[in-house]
Amino acid sequence: MFLKDAKIQKTYIVIKMDLPFDLLRRLEALGMTKGAKIEVVYRKGKGILIIKLRGTRFALGKNITSGIEVKEASDE
Repeated sequence: MFLKDAKIQKTYIVIKMDLPFDLLRRLEALGMTKGAKIEVVYRKGKGILIIKLRGTRFALGKNITSGIEVKEASDE
């Protein structure tokens, strides 16, 4: 599934990102790498999300969330 389809107050794990090179490198520099855990804090509209990544909140637009493939994290 893609991050744009994520539910609030759920945790997901990044599988892969299909984004433009510059944007991909920027997100990786912020800590969003393959295997990173993302918690969806708030969603507004279709695909606009506020996420928590490594203790920091980020707002991501639909153009970004539609290019990030995730899977739901198990409650381990």
